[in-house]
Amino acid sequence: MSDRLETLTSRLLDAARTAGAEAADAIAVDATSLSIDVRGGALEQAERSEGTDIGLRVLVGRRQASVSASDISDATVQAMAERAVAMAREAPEDPYAGLAAPDQLARDWDVAALDLADPTPEPDPQALEEIARRVEAAATAVHGVSQSDGASAGFGRRTVHLAATNGFSGGYQRTSHGRACTAITGEGTAMERDYAFESRLHAADLPEAEEIGRLAGDRAAARAGARKPPSGAFPVLYDERVASGLIGHLLSAINGTAVARGASWLRGAMDEAVLPEALTLTEDPFRPRATGSRPFDAEGLPTARRDIVANGVLRDWILDLATARKLGLASTGNASRGPGHPPSPSPHNVELTQGPKSPDELMAEMGTGLLVTSLIGASINPTTGDYSRGASGFWIENGNIAYPVNECTLAGNLRDMLLRLTPANDARPHRSHRVPSLLVEGLTLAGA
Repeated sequence: MSDRLETLTSRLLDAARTAGAEAADAIAVDATSLSIDVRGGALEQAERSEGTDIGLRVLVGRRQASVSASDISDATVQAMAERAVAMAREAPEDPYAGLAAPDQLARDWDVAALDLADPTPEPDPQALEEIARRVEAAATAVHGVSQSDGASAGFGRRTVHLAATNGFSGGYQRTSHGRACTAITGEGTAMERDYAFESRLHAADLPEAEEIGRLAGDRAAARAGARKPPSGAFPVLYDERVASGLIGHLLSAINGTAVARGASWLRGAMDEAVLPEALTLTEDPFRPRATGSRPFDAEGLPTARRDIVANGVLRDWILDLATARKLGLASTGNASRGPGHPPSPSPHNVELTQGPKSPDELMAEMGTGLLVTSLIGASINPTTGDYSRGASGFWIENGNIAYPVNECTLAGNLRDMLLRLTPANDARPHRSHRVPSLLVEGLTLAGA
């Protein structure tokens, strides 16, 4: 771990104490990103950025304030601390603000076991450009693809160090590699598009460029001639690449911020059924090579594997220290933060129980309905769970794909929808949110 970032957070804490803070925590982030975009076989854009961002939160009594900067000079660090303390003294009291007690802090974590950082060198821009060209060429070679809307390849590296006046100090590094392409079929107002995107922490885990390009092309070509589906109440199968959004709505509803404010459609639902009895939703921050893995949270608390929903029953919220105190509970080790804002609760990796059947088998059982492959817009009532989203995908008749569809709207209530889920068996193991395709019975579909 970077000794430079550890030293930097120590400087921030020392400056905060000197300025009059009673307690403080600090974060320092080194980030590098490289992105190459091509279109029509030619380089369209190349971007590279690198820098260090710092953030400081100070507490004066029960008043707190946060400041951030991208300059790490002594003068800036001193000015940040003085400004933060002055802001805190003018801030309203927050009875739930405060650092963790020393006996709550994470100890003896094993960053190496998480395998979050690719040890290979940063890729060369020319190599990324060649990869992006290969992705696009494979997409445009698919019969039925009229043009590419561009392909990209990128790399990122992020090193984080956290420290606080309660004695916590720790950090880790994470890398990312990505490849993407969007392909178009048809011409003029009849154009349809689809995409493929793959991202991994380690470059060796990525599919080949040609595989990603062909997938984007095949998906786009399959959408030729899309039209509106009929209106009515039908079963809807959410494809694996969009199904995690349904579970994302559940995770938002059990987030401590929403629950503590009473602004969640799952407030009061603890120990009640929120999913079918056969389903469990597990959080696992220790999964190797996963984007949601981390050895400790943003307040220095240990992370832990747990069942958020067990056998369909809600068992836990997603909490940081402040939201836990508001609810009279203990933090679940889910604090997240960046340099520019104080901690807030956020989930780690989650995994939903998979079913025994493939998506094709679920389609055969549903008979007539909609396979959703893309969602646009959202109208979600956070207090009632009323759900409405634009969708596109494929109309299913007699258990088989009949034709592609677009310009339709799905509507229902999330509490009811989640209780009627039937999972497939196709969750991709590398994703932070491992969620298979999900069949939901009886949604209202507005089409033609």
